[in-house]
Amino acid sequence: MGILDGIVHYVFLSYTILLMARIVGSWFPSFAQSQAMRFVVFYTNPYLNLFRKIIPPLGNFDLSPILAFFALQMLENFILRFLH
Repeated sequence: MGILDGIVHYVFLSYTILLMARIVGSWFPSFAQSQAMRFVVFYTNPYLNLFRKIIPPLGNFDLSPILAFFALQMLENFILRFLH
């Protein structure tokens, strides 16, 4: 893995971790108002909102992260293939 490949991978991994933190954080309402969670929400909401237009939340169930993870993985693979 080249340096550029590694950078791309870690950028996508970092954003995937932010998305996971967003999902897990949403399970704990008392944590939702913390500064860390506000940071995570600020950076993940624009991306997740793209997918909420396709699959709106169903009550308490938000399925948009499933599409978001899939699209993020596809985009990472596309960029890595483009670099080679």
